[in-house]
Amino acid sequence: MPELPEVETVKRTLKKLILNEKIKDIQVTWPKMIKFPDDVDEFKSLLIGQSFYDIQRRGKFLLFLLDEHTLVSHLRMEGRYGIFAQEDKPDKHTHVRFLFESGKELRYRDVRKFGTMHLFHKGQEELNLPLSQLGIEPFSEQFTVEKLNELLSKTNRKIKTALLDQTKIVGLGNIYVDEALFRAKLHPETRANQLTLDEVTRLHESIKKTLMEAVNMGGSSIKTYVNGQGEMGMFQQTLFVYGRQGKACKHCGEELVRSVVGGRGTHTCPKCQHPPVT
Repeated sequence: MPELPEVETVKRTLKKLILNEKIKDIQVTWPKMIKFPDDVDEFKSLLIGQSFYDIQRRGKFLLFLLDEHTLVSHLRMEGRYGIFAQEDKPDKHTHVRFLFESGKELRYRDVRKFGTMHLFHKGQEELNLPLSQLGIEPFSEQFTVEKLNELLSKTNRKIKTALLDQTKIVGLGNIYVDEALFRAKLHPETRANQLTLDEVTRLHESIKKTLMEAVNMGGSSIKTYVNGQGEMGMFQQTLFVYGRQGKACKHCGEELVRSVVGGRGTHTCPKCQHPPVT
């Protein structure tokens, strides 16, 4: 699933391609993707004639800002956007097409059909699901060491599980939690409320640094992810632990291991990340 760096990269690339484009028609071949309003004809009628003037990101969600509405899009596992000429034939996995007056179009392609779209009147998107229960942004001014310590001190869950909770901190998924914990020298099974202030400080720094480096490298193309221009991310080439089980740790040379924490595949160095004392 695309995480914060991948969604941020898609946002940045699409902003170069669709701003000020006016929608003349919309074609939807998989109506189940349109979650709100639940009437596809209403969804289309509200958007036709609207123009894109900005694209923002909230956690793992893309926010397309139009004249009167905000389109909230979640890519889920394999969703992707691309710009095409209208005469180009779409493939069978293209499920939503935004046709522009310019002759170009924005296409949403999703092999698994898990992606979702919600359309709200401008200003209502943060008051309703799926955005209303999201937590703090890691790049925001509010994401301080003190705030992270406050969030973690209130839960006895394992630190990996706590960091994956999108109602607390948004944008972190399996890849970047594993990488941030490794950089902070913290074992993913450590209880969140048992971290010292020094450990929380290291974790805070590693979260921000890991995410920023990933954004600057266009995200991680582990499976099918590409940005809005069809380009792969490059951060996967610098990963320390994720997906590297059986290989040597880049820091100490120890063999990296894979386990399951909170139902998620987890990658650690047994020497750099000491397991908690039970």
